[in-house]
Amino acid sequence: MTDRQPPVDGSGPEPVKPLPGAVAFLGMGLSAAVCVAIGVGLGLWADSAWHTAPALLVVGLLLGVAAAAAMVVGQIRKYL
Repeated sequence: MTDRQPPVDGSGPEPVKPLPGAVAFLGMGLSAAVCVAIGVGLGLWADSAWHTAPALLVVGLLLGVAAAAAMVVGQIRKYL
């Protein structure tokens, strides 16, 4: 039996690298979820404080979605 040695010139297969894109997508999803959750939370709080249900909940949801979209676009621009 002979031991097979890797080529010295480095022309062999490259080692498998971890996926940095998966971490970036996880960060984008997490930041989007946090933005929407904060918007909904503030909307619910404002509705209970001023008895305007569900008007401020909808406003908070829309602001949270807009903030999430802006956050994701900003994070995507880093990779373009």
